[in-house]
Amino acid sequence: MKKTIVIVDDHILIAKALEGIIGNFNDFEVIYVCENGQDLIDKLENNGQIPDFILLDISMPIMNGFETAAWLTKNHPGIKIMALSMQGDDNSVIKMIKNGAKGYLLKNTHPKDLETALTKLNTDGFFYPEWATRIILSSLNNEKGAENTVRISDREKEFLTYTVTELSYKEIADRMCCSPRTVESYRDQLCEKLDLKTRVGLAVFAMKNGFA
Repeated sequence: MKKTIVIVDDHILIAKALEGIIGNFNDFEVIYVCENGQDLIDKLENNGQIPDFILLDISMPIMNGFETAAWLTKNHPGIKIMALSMQGDDNSVIKMIKNGAKGYLLKNTHPKDLETALTKLNTDGFFYPEWATRIILSSLNNEKGAENTVRISDREKEFLTYTVTELSYKEIADRMCCSPRTVESYRDQLCEKLDLKTRVGLAVFAMKNGFA
């Protein structure tokens, strides 16, 4: 069964072109197109089909990509967000990731690279090209050693080592010999301490600071 995608972009010609490109992919299909974040919310809240992925533009009227990603992360955390934008500046990348995007591509990406990125997003849970990864690591470097200013308990450190794996939170709980609720509390506490919102952010922090 093909994975379902919704495209959110106010440039209809670009959105329709993307829909045509994805229509040639073996494992993915576009189920509908939205003009902005509010249009997407209206569809989702009026019994629209819930997609597996959302290709999300950033610069849109009414409700932009940053606001839309934050809303999706809160209300539909199971949907994987791939930012697809003309904006590749550091602030846009970091803000989208903090708001829940699990992937980031520029609109000049080759169709084969888009297919590869979607496949990686599906299998690994996230995808960032090298240029975006450099921005993420640079941002973490500029945090001036957050691990030295924020107290992280031994159990939280143990949890961080698992964030880079493909284990579910229930499987992590089994490995740590605790309840899933306890694991969720570790996640929530670390996100609050480190000003992060997603597992991807925790995983990047873990790798950068030697916890994984």
